[in-house]
Amino acid sequence: MTTVITYGTFDVFHHGHRRLLERAKSLGDRLIVGVTSSDYDRGRGKLNVTDSLPQRIRSVEESGLADLVLVEEYEGQKVRDIEQHGVDIFAIGSDWEGHFDHLRDFCEVVYLPRTAGVSSTQVRTQAHSLLRVGVVGTGRIAHRMVAEARFVSGVEFVAAFNPRHGSAASFVEEHGLQQAHSEWGPFVDGIDAVYIASPHHAHVDYAQAAMAAGLHVLCEKPAALSAADLTGLHERAQGGGLVFMEAVKTAYLPGFERMVAIVRSGTLGQVRAVRCAFTKLVEPGAREWVAPAGGSMTELGTYGLLPIVKLLGADLPAGQFTVIRSHGVDAFTSARFVYPQAVGSFEVGMGVKTEGSLVVSGTTGYLVVPAPWWLTRTFEIHREDPSLTRQYSVPFEGDGLRYELSEFVRAINHPRRSGLALTDAESMAMASALEDFCVGRGVTQIGDESAGLEAALRRQGAAARGVADLGHVTSPLVR
Repeated sequence: MTTVITYGTFDVFHHGHRRLLERAKSLGDRLIVGVTSSDYDRGRGKLNVTDSLPQRIRSVEESGLADLVLVEEYEGQKVRDIEQHGVDIFAIGSDWEGHFDHLRDFCEVVYLPRTAGVSSTQVRTQAHSLLRVGVVGTGRIAHRMVAEARFVSGVEFVAAFNPRHGSAASFVEEHGLQQAHSEWGPFVDGIDAVYIASPHHAHVDYAQAAMAAGLHVLCEKPAALSAADLTGLHERAQGGGLVFMEAVKTAYLPGFERMVAIVRSGTLGQVRAVRCAFTKLVEPGAREWVAPAGGSMTELGTYGLLPIVKLLGADLPAGQFTVIRSHGVDAFTSARFVYPQAVGSFEVGMGVKTEGSLVVSGTTGYLVVPAPWWLTRTFEIHREDPSLTRQYSVPFEGDGLRYELSEFVRAINHPRRSGLALTDAESMAMASALEDFCVGRGVTQIGDESAGLEAALRRQGAAARGVADLGHVTSPLVR
C-alpha cells in the first residue's frame, strides 16, 4: 500500500484545494492530510485565515478524499509524521517547488501543478470570495510580491500584464500564474483587483484605468508624484466604491506599527525630532537612474517621509531639499521639514552609503530603530538613566510584503474599516512633498558628480551597461 501525505491551511475550501487533494490521492492508495493549526499559521506568517481550525478540518473531511486528517502544529513536524505513518510520497503544490527537497531523505517528494482557473463559485457562499489579482509590471518587486502572496489567505495572483508579451509570459511561467497579457482589455477581464508595480511615472494612468474597469488597486509607492493626481485617485476610488491603497511596505510591518503606537502614547514625552536615512548603491544602467521617474527621492523618499508624517503629523510643512545630482537625477538628497515644535529630516541616496537607522528624540527619552529601520524588527528606548533602557523585538516573516497585501484584502472585505497604518491624509502629505521636490520648490543643488559616481560604482564591481529590460512597463495610456 502506497501512503501519500500533503499539508495546507485549506482556508475557505475551494475547487483548487479539491483538485490538489485529488491529484495527491491519485499517487497512492491512502491519503493523509495535515491541516495547519492557527498558532502555527501565525508563527509562520500566514495571514487573513478566515475559517477556524475545526471548520478547515471539516472541509477536508467532507471532501471524501482524506483517509486521515491530522493537525500540523510546529515546524519540523513533517519528518515525524512521515516516519510515524510510513509515508511513501510527500505531495505539495508546485508553488512550493524546491522548498521541501530535504524530505527526499525520508520519502519521495512530488510537486503538484497548480490548478488553472480556480473556481470561486464554492467560496462565494463563504463570508468573502477569493480575490483574484492581476499584476501590472513584471520587475523585481512584482516577483517578491507574488511569492509572498501564498502566505495571505483569500487572495490569488492569476495574471500578469506587460506590453512586452515575452516578459509577461516568462513571469507567468516562473510563478505558475494562469494568464499573460500585453493588451489591457483581456487582462482586466476576470480579475477583481490589480497590483501595480510599473515605473513610478506610470502609476497614475494604470490606477485610473484599473478603477475605470471596476477593479480595486494596490499601487506601489509612490502612488503619485503630485497631490492633484493622488486626489484624483482617491476620488475615483470613493466614487466607485473601490479600495485604492498605496503599498508602502514599512507602514504595515508589525514592528513599525508597534513603534508608532508606543511613541504616540507619549512614552518619549513631546517628540522634538525624527530623523532617518535610507541609502543603497545602485549600479549604472538600472532603472533607478533613468528620468523622469528615477532618482533617490522618487525611489526612496516615501520611506524617509513615512515616520515623519506618522509621528509629527500629516500637516507637513514645506520642505528644504539639498541635492547632489548624477546622470540627470538626484543621487543624494537631504530633506528637512520644520514643524512648529519639532523637526523631521532624512537622507536618501543611490550612490552613497550611510547608517540606515531611525532616531526619534523626545523630552523624556529617545527611540532608536537600528539599520535597516525600514524593516523594523527591533527597537530600543533610552532614558537619562541607562538602567532604564528597554528593548523591543517584533519579528516578521518573509519579505514583509504579505502584511500590506493582507491589509489590502481586509480593506476590500471590510469596507467600513479605516486604514490606520497609512491614512489618505498621510499619503497626500507625502505626495505633496514629492511634488515640491519634482518641480524644484525648496531644492538647492550643491554638486553634480556623474563621472565620479559612475567610477565609484564600477569599482564596486557593477559593470556599466545600457538601460536593462527589467520587465517594467509604461502606461497603457501613454505607450
